[in-house]
Amino acid sequence: MNININRVKIFVTIPPENVEKVRKVVCEAGAGVIGDYTYCTSSTKSIGTFIPNDNANPYIGKNNQLEFVEEEKLEFVCDIDQVKKVISKLREVHPYEEPAIDIVPLIDENYFK
Repeated sequence: MNININRVKIFVTIPPENVEKVRKVVCEAGAGVIGDYTYCTSSTKSIGTFIPNDNANPYIGKNNQLEFVEEEKLEFVCDIDQVKKVISKLREVHPYEEPAIDIVPLIDENYFK
């Protein structure tokens, strides 16, 4: 089986007050295009947890303390040739020192018989 991956889905968690800024930047960088539509994204409210160690400089919370924070998980599709640019722009505006970014390869539906 030989599958060409042309698109990915990117997921990132963001504090609610920063979602619109990140959405705008990634879409302007070329993500979120589905057919004749642009700015195609979806977001889901979530609760994130983390413990920043002594070397961390957390945007939210305190070092060495378990934090539970309200976040939104923003997801969007992206062409493979735009991924590096989109992720770079995302990191420029994301407030977290270490944003959680997942990149999942997508199989085009035309591959299936």
